[in-house]
Amino acid sequence: PDIISVVEILKVDRLCHGLRKFTHDSTTRLEPSMTKAIRFHQTGGPEVLKLDDVDVGEPRDNQILVRHTAIGLNYIDTYHRSGLYPLPLPSMIGMEAAGIVLTTGKDVNDIKSGDRIAYACPPPGSYCEERLIDADKVVVIPSGVTDDVAAAMMLKGLTAQYLIRQIYKVSSNDTILIHAAAGGVGLIVCQWAKALGATVIGTVSTEEKA
Repeated sequence: PDIISVVEILKVDRLCHGLRKFTHDSTTRLEPSMTKAIRFHQTGGPEVLKLDDVDVGEPRDNQILVRHTAIGLNYIDTYHRSGLYPLPLPSMIGMEAAGIVLTTGKDVNDIKSGDRIAYACPPPGSYCEERLIDADKVVVIPSGVTDDVAAAMMLKGLTAQYLIRQIYKVSSNDTILIHAAAGGVGLIVCQWAKALGATVIGTVSTEEKA
């Protein structure tokens, strides 16, 4: 199966060296409207990923302009890149990131410039320095959570939430079995379910992961 392999990670890592590194203290745009982004102009393996200059533009009324400080990699990124989940070409890639808000549209009231935010949602486009995104698709990062952690756990955390709070509300009366308990989703589900008082049984693929 096409998963995020070492080759994929090395390719993205090499391209990311072309992206400028930012912290939450950096709120000034270096080149108005222009940013660097990893895109693909044809589907295929990791070799189709390219570092491009793109025009970001300014936020619409309900949007924010965010500068990324951390970007999450997920399996779905490989589905987009390979063409398994088709996208119009050329296409941005990446569904998860954290960053700092640079500017907001005139109808955005709950988020302001300088806020740290995170998201895990379409449309793809997180593999870049700056991007526009609808304000209602992001959450403000609590002060006790780092940008790296926020970018790494949003999609996995949302998956865990719908599994044990929406599909079925786990309680202290439940005993649940979690497969792949050592994975990203599994780790969150196990800890969350335990905090809810449930009896949790987990399976892993190797003794090293137990």
